[in-house]
Amino acid sequence: MDYMETPKTERKHSLTLSERKTLTLTGIEDVISFDENGILLLTSEGTLTVDGTDIHIVTLCVESGELSVEGRICGLYYVDKTTKKSGFFARKNER
Repeated sequence: MDYMETPKTERKHSLTLSERKTLTLTGIEDVISFDENGILLLTSEGTLTVDGTDIHIVTLCVESGELSVEGRICGLYYVDKTTKKSGFFARKNER
């Protein structure tokens, strides 16, 4: 009997920030870490760091990939899923 692997559907990622106090996100694949000063998330668009103070997770739905956060949001930073080295430093590391 042959088993076909069902392709994983990629969740669309979006975020809504309201008054730097409430953050609502979709497309969340994993919560890597969190504390009162920030959250490190894996999204369908790459790794997202949420920096702030008094941060807490209000809701998290793993099935739908939705997350709500409250606190003082100071910064949102993305790192792409795939980063390809190029230029001088990439050549230097190949030696």
